[in-house]
Amino acid sequence: MSGFEIASLVLAGLLALGGIRSLARWLRRPLDSPSLRDQVLFAVNVTGRVGLWFALAGMFVGTALIEEFETFRWYLLVPLCMAALQLISAVLLG
Repeated sequence: MSGFEIASLVLAGLLALGGIRSLARWLRRPLDSPSLRDQVLFAVNVTGRVGLWFALAGMFVGTALIEEFETFRWYLLVPLCMAALQLISAVLLG
């Protein structure tokens, strides 16, 4: 294993730990709103936040372990979609 692969896996582990921390943090913060719309938007926002951490971790694992990562270029859309979910739901909640 090369130094780049080891560094990518370490960074992926740190990002996954960040995702776990983010999930634990947001699960402790319930939304005090009786509106179903607000509850759903809050859940989408949390999913976007936590999913972005894990999507980035997955991207670094992929670059470290998959020899031809170019065939998985579509995976770049996953973090972008997670960020878009987070942005749109935050705007609609605000």
